[in-house]
Amino acid sequence: MKSCIIFAVLLAMLIGTGLAQNATTGDVKAFQQALEKDGFTVQEGGVGPLDLIKLYSIGFIPTAAGNNPTTKYLGYFVPPAPGHEIDTVIAEYSKALGMSVNATNIWNLRLDEAIVFVGRTPPECRYFSFDSAQQSGIYGNEILWTWPNLGDTLNNLVIKTEGTPNGKPGNPFNQNTVIVHTADRGIDQRVRAAAQSAGYPDSIINTMVFPSSMLHMGVENYSDTFSVYIRPALYKEVQDGSDYLNNTPAVIFRITPNESIKLDPYKVPEQRVRGAGTTEFDLMDDLEQLRNGILEKYSDLNARELPTSQWFPEGNDAFQKGINVYGPSSDACYLWTANQTLSAQIPWTDDVSKYYPWIDRYYPFLRDSEVTLDNDPNEFLILYGVNHVAVGKATYSNFGVYGAEGWNGVGAITDLDLSGTAQAYLPNNPNAKYLYVYKVARNRNGDPNCFEVPTGPGAYGIGLDQPLLIGWRLYLENATKTGPSYSEIVYDRAIKFDPKE
Repeated sequence: MKSCIIFAVLLAMLIGTGLAQNATTGDVKAFQQALEKDGFTVQEGGVGPLDLIKLYSIGFIPTAAGNNPTTKYLGYFVPPAPGHEIDTVIAEYSKALGMSVNATNIWNLRLDEAIVFVGRTPPECRYFSFDSAQQSGIYGNEILWTWPNLGDTLNNLVIKTEGTPNGKPGNPFNQNTVIVHTADRGIDQRVRAAAQSAGYPDSIINTMVFPSSMLHMGVENYSDTFSVYIRPALYKEVQDGSDYLNNTPAVIFRITPNESIKLDPYKVPEQRVRGAGTTEFDLMDDLEQLRNGILEKYSDLNARELPTSQWFPEGNDAFQKGINVYGPSSDACYLWTANQTLSAQIPWTDDVSKYYPWIDRYYPFLRDSEVTLDNDPNEFLILYGVNHVAVGKATYSNFGVYGAEGWNGVGAITDLDLSGTAQAYLPNNPNAKYLYVYKVARNRNGDPNCFEVPTGPGAYGIGLDQPLLIGWRLYLENATKTGPSYSEIVYDRAIKFDPKE
């Protein structure tokens, strides 16, 4: 079980390239002094980029966990609790990679502590959210790597900032905000009071509750570990996004009371409800016409239609089953080319090595949908379906191409590149604008609507003889301010074509 903790901290310490600690939001120092005057120990951390492909490629994690190739995420890097230290082995690995050895992306948290973000939100982009997660949890007598989200995100439609005071509509991008992550109501109130005394109005302060009734909080062995992620996507200006990623204008405080307090834990918050009452199913006839057009165009080739199903379960599956759900967001729907959801998997214990090769032991159903992709120009995949953004069911969507054995996403195509791609197959159909068609191949051969799958280097590609899969993401329905409902969307589809014998 100790190895699970070591693995978790390894993941924490080795992600990214460093901490950005140059917050430009009001009087941060006055905030810290107010907290210390109120009887708290305040330790400073920061925000750093996450790179799951890098971790996978250098062998520190067994898979890239279905990384989102469209965008890079960030994480809170938090110092250990007072009187505790980061494992020296982890520190050495971190030091070798040029990381700070004084903070970690995966951390424990006491019931009476808080983690606080003070800084600016991402620059203008299609979507962003702050998302808290349990990384490992206590299930029976075992420590299991579970990775569920802790309820709703704090996304660009609901966050309180200077540009969106009290969460009202406005401009949430590149705005000052304060986010308090805690399990205790009294701690939250004290942190808010200190922030207001330092000039941060209550209208820009957010609370993300750690639901302690579902968790094992503490800083000793047999305590859960946690993370907070920032998920920005599709920046309006690429350079602004790169600057935010590499030099995030924010600080992270770990706040610990110096004396025991009477606890007043929050109840589990209500969650935003998926489902706007509208569906995409009026497009089914059009989608069938599109399918027939695709099959007719490539009628001289073998066609194998791949199954599509829900990929990552919702976070509560992990809490109730002790399974690894790989960090889903409540703002998203996830689909993949397999005939079963991950909720069928065996719980992932700390002894990771004995489950290799994981594709055989964990997910035998993947064999039903396994495909490889040669460099023959007559061997390719055609992806097609509803453009969920054009219909209004998502703020942004993409599909990614993944190595099936490592879940390493080597590239992605977003809805920006899907518009108009079905028109050639449905020239007289007014609903063609709501559909898409896209090719996945080793060589584009002049086709502008084709993703070329790289063979490397290493985990940044998929070998010609290695199985691959397709994963789709649909983020944030405006009407509900959360993820679309699986019951209201039409699943995306994929067909594998190759030469007839």
